[in-house]
Amino acid sequence: MAQETVVKRSSSQAKLHRVQFAIRLLVLVLFLGWIFIWVMSPTNTYRERWLPKYRAKTNTTTYLGSKGSNLLMYTFPILLIATLGCVYLHITKKTNDSTMESCNSKKHKVAIWKRPVLIKGPLGIVSGTELAFFLMFIALLVWSFAATLRNKFAKVTPESAAEDGHNIWQEKVDITALMFGVVGNICLVFMFFPVARGSSLLPLLGLTSESCIKYHIWLGHIALVLFTAHGLSYITLWAIMHQISSMLEWKKNDVSIVAGEISLLTGLILWIVTIPRIRRKYFELFYYTHHLYILFIVFFIFHVGVSYSLMMLPGFYLFVVDRYLRFLQSRRQVRLVSARVLPCEAVELNFSKGHGLTYNPTSVMFINVPNISKLQWHPFTVTSNSNLEQDKLSVVIKSEGTWTNKLYKLLSTPSTIDRLSVSVEGPYGPASTNYLRHETLVMVSGGSGITPFLSIIRELIYLNTTFKCKTPKVVLICVFKNSSSLSMVDLILPISGTPCDFSNMELQIEAYITRDTELQADELIHPKIRWFKPNPSDEPVHAILGPNSWLWLGAIISSSFVIFLILIGIITRYYIFPIDHNSNQIFSYPLNAFLNMLVICVSIASVSSAAFLWNKKYYAKEGKQIQNMEGSTPIVSPNSMVYNADRELESLPYQSLIQATNVHYGARPDLRRILFDYKGSSVGVLASGPKTMRHEVAAICSSGLAENLHFESISFSW
Repeated sequence: MAQETVVKRSSSQAKLHRVQFAIRLLVLVLFLGWIFIWVMSPTNTYRERWLPKYRAKTNTTTYLGSKGSNLLMYTFPILLIATLGCVYLHITKKTNDSTMESCNSKKHKVAIWKRPVLIKGPLGIVSGTELAFFLMFIALLVWSFAATLRNKFAKVTPESAAEDGHNIWQEKVDITALMFGVVGNICLVFMFFPVARGSSLLPLLGLTSESCIKYHIWLGHIALVLFTAHGLSYITLWAIMHQISSMLEWKKNDVSIVAGEISLLTGLILWIVTIPRIRRKYFELFYYTHHLYILFIVFFIFHVGVSYSLMMLPGFYLFVVDRYLRFLQSRRQVRLVSARVLPCEAVELNFSKGHGLTYNPTSVMFINVPNISKLQWHPFTVTSNSNLEQDKLSVVIKSEGTWTNKLYKLLSTPSTIDRLSVSVEGPYGPASTNYLRHETLVMVSGGSGITPFLSIIRELIYLNTTFKCKTPKVVLICVFKNSSSLSMVDLILPISGTPCDFSNMELQIEAYITRDTELQADELIHPKIRWFKPNPSDEPVHAILGPNSWLWLGAIISSSFVIFLILIGIITRYYIFPIDHNSNQIFSYPLNAFLNMLVICVSIASVSSAAFLWNKKYYAKEGKQIQNMEGSTPIVSPNSMVYNADRELESLPYQSLIQATNVHYGARPDLRRILFDYKGSSVGVLASGPKTMRHEVAAICSSGLAENLHFESISFSW
C-alpha cells in the first residue's frame, strides 16, 4: 500500500509539473506577443497596414466602440497572464507543501547573470539580468521615439503643416512634444506592476514587491522626465506662436489640455518629495503626498481619453485589485498577544495567527497602530516561521524614527493599557525559497538588518527538525553599535514552548560591537514582556483570501474584468452608441472616461468584497476556536534572558545563546577576508542593513576573485 501511495503521489506530481510547463509556455507566448506589438507599433507596417485592418474589425462593434482594439490588444493579454499566473502559483504552492521534495533538491550554481555588475551609482546594486532588461527597455524607448519621429517627419510638408496652423519647424516641434508624452506612457504601462504587493506577475518571475521597488523608482524618474519635456515643449511652442491661451482649453471631444496640466503638476509634486533626503527626513510628507497618484491617473485619463489609456490599464488594474484587497484587510483589528521590549530599544510584537496562513522567509507585513497614527502604515520583516510557529506571527521593530520611537515609548513605559489596537496588511513575500541549494549560507547584517535572517534561520530549523534535511552551514555576521543590541541575537530561537531539536544544524554567530569595548553593566537589563487582554472583536492574522488565495485572486481578476466588459458593453450599446454612432465626435470624452473608471471600480469592488466576505465566514469560526484555546492571559513571561544561562541552545549543549556567540568588541568585520575564507562550490551571501555595507558585500562577491560566492541583497526601500 505504501508503495502504491508513493507511485500515485509521483504520478500526481508529474501531472502538476506538466500543467505548470504548459502554463509557462502559454504565458511566454502571450508576453512575447504583447512585447512584439510594442516593438512594431512605431513602424509604418504596423500603423498603415496592420492597425487599420484590425481596427476595422474591432472598433465597429456597438458594444466596445473605439476602445475595442486597444482593450483586446493591450489589456486582455496581461490580465490573462495574471490569471494564468495565479493558477501556476497555486499549483506551485501545492507542490511545495511536500517539503521533502525541496530537501532532495539538487544543488546548483547561480547563473553568472545574477551576479552584481553595478555596485555604486544612481541605480544601486544591479545584477547582470537586471542590467540587460534595463538596457532593453531603454532601447525600446529610444526605438519608439526615434522610429516614430523619423516616419512622421518624412510626411511633414508645408501643406500638412499649414492645416494645423504651423510652419514646418513648428510642426516638427509639435510632433516631438507629442512623442515625449507617447514614450512616457510606455513607462507608465510598467510603473504599477512593481507596487502591486499581492500581484501574481512578480512571483511568476521569482520576484517580490520589495525587491522591485527600485524598478518603480527608475520608471517614475524616466516617465516624469519625459512628461515634463512633453509639457514644457508644448508651452514653449504656444508661447512662440502667441497661443498661450491654449493652456486653458478643456475640449469636449479632444485632448484636454487643462487635465494634462493638472496630471503633470501632481506628478511633479510626487517627484519632488521622493528625493531621498526629503523622503528620509519627512517620511510622513512623502507618504501622504504619494496618494496624489490617484489624481495623477484620473486626470491623465481625462487628458488622453479612454481608448489611449487602455494601453497602461493592465498594470493599474492589477494595482487597484491589490489595493482594494489591502483596504479590506486593513479594516480588521488583529489579536496582539504580547510585546517583548528589548534593552536595545526594540520591540517584538507577537500576533495570533490562523493556521491556514502560510508565508515564506523574508516576508514583510505592514502595520498600523491607531494610538500613534490612524493613517500611517509601516513595513516590518516577519521574523517567525509559519511552519514552526503555526499559531503565532512575530515582527521586530527597532526604534529608529518618529513612529517607531512613539511605539517603543508606548510599550516600554508603565501604563494602564491592557490592549493595543493594531491593523495589518500582508504578509507579503516570495512565492518560494530554496536556501538548501547552497553548501554554506553567510548572512551579513547591520543593526536591525538582522530581522530577515531570523525567519531564514527558523525555516532551516524547521526543515532540519521536521524532515531531518541536510541544511547548509549557517554563519551569521551581525554588526551592532552598542552591546545592548546583542539582545537581538536571542530572537533567533522561537519563543519558549516551540519544539525544535536541530542538533545536526551548524550555526555560527559572529557579533561585532563597534562602539563599546566591553559589555556595559548598565545594558544588562532583562527584556520585559507585556501581555494584552483578548478582545472579542480582534481576529487572528489571516490571509485575506484564505488558504487558496491564488485561486481566489485569479477569480477576482478574471470575473471583475468580464463584469466590466458586460457593463461597459451595455452602457456603450444602449447609451453611448445611440448618441455617438462610433464617430467619437459627439459624446463627451470626459463623461466617457468617467463612466469607464466608475465601472472598473464597481466591478473590482463588488467581486473583491464578495470573495472577502465568503472567506470571512470561515475565519470567523476559526477565530473563535483560537480564542477559546488561548484561555486566560498568562502571568509569567515565557521569554528568555539573553544574558543568563537558563536557556540552552540545543545544537550547542549546555551553552546559552549568547555564550555560543563570538562577540568582538570595538571592531568591524573584515568582510573580504571572511568571505574569501569560505570554500565549497556554492556559498550564498545575503546582506541586509545599511546601504554602504550591502555595497561592500556586493563588491566583494562580484570581484571575480571567488566564483563560489553568490550574492543576494535584502533591502526595503519603502
